[in-house]
Amino acid sequence: MNNYKNFKKQLLKDKEIKKAYKDLGPEFAVVEMIIEKRLKEGLTQKELAKKAKTKQPVISRLERGDFSPSLQFLYRLTDALGAKLHVSIS
Repeated sequence: MNNYKNFKKQLLKDKEIKKAYKDLGPEFAVVEMIIEKRLKEGLTQKELAKKAKTKQPVISRLERGDFSPSLQFLYRLTDALGAKLHVSIS
């Protein structure tokens, strides 16, 4: 987990990356939470994919930000991670 945080800190030193991160804040926040939970649980992308009934490349694309998941998919992922997803509409 510490390596991920250090990696993120290094990336955010780049002004363009920092702006993109800020502009896409909610999306990055969700992905970051998924990555952190997966790492905390000691799961590989392949193991998480199997639990969520998908394929490893889908998890990889999600973690890279190349995939916009549906809410249904996010619920499957959080269930596979033993977590809860709460959606609030104001």
